[in-house]
Amino acid sequence: MVKWFWQRPQVARVLSLRSRDAASDTTRIEFAQLAPSIEVFLGQAAYLQLGYFETLSQLISLTPALEHKESLSRAAGAAYIKHRDLVAVIRERGDDPTAMMLPFREQLDAFRRATHGRRVEETMLTVHITAGMLDDFYRALAHSYGVTGQRVARILKTDDDRDAIVEILGAKIAADPEWCSLLSVWGRRLVGDTLLVARAALSSAGALDRDDEALVEPVFTDLMTGHTRRMDAMGLSA
Repeated sequence: MVKWFWQRPQVARVLSLRSRDAASDTTRIEFAQLAPSIEVFLGQAAYLQLGYFETLSQLISLTPALEHKESLSRAAGAAYIKHRDLVAVIRERGDDPTAMMLPFREQLDAFRRATHGRRVEETMLTVHITAGMLDDFYRALAHSYGVTGQRVARILKTDDDRDAIVEILGAKIAADPEWCSLLSVWGRRLVGDTLLVARAALSSAGALDRDDEALVEPVFTDLMTGHTRRMDAMGLSA
């Protein structure tokens, strides 16, 4: 019988959040019962990358321009490599990757559906923004899991090959400025659903109480800083 992540016993962890200042100091925030077990951490992280690979693969078939197909294929390949390497970590621990990812399939598939745009360009932005935020989140969380976490952090830090997506969207905006407003609104809509995924990873009992919120706030502030930086780089309003 599969147990969902909120049914599993939780072990106290330490969530490390790397600041972005010139000194590159590390801020460590103790989360006690908020941080998930390593099984939850690995299962969610691996299934997220598989989902991004699937979404990007679908975008390839929906994109007519050959050069854009090639660019999207590189981004899809990068997501697949991250998924493959995370699966390798799971297997080396003696666990079944499918069994470890299965509890999160329904939740994360619902997240993908909720953030899938009506237009191809919106979905491209979805991948760039949500994958960026969640890669940041899981890299920060990875510092809680010793040597295994360090390995996961290195996997998630590898090149995502999404720069071409930024270029495709930038060309679209340059050709028709109305895309700037449309994508800005879409980018803002993505934030809430993405932060819910992070909250689900942290909370073992559902909603976070007031004390929990005080601990989580610096982490989410850092995620929003990264989100704003990505939006600004495309000339979009966050």
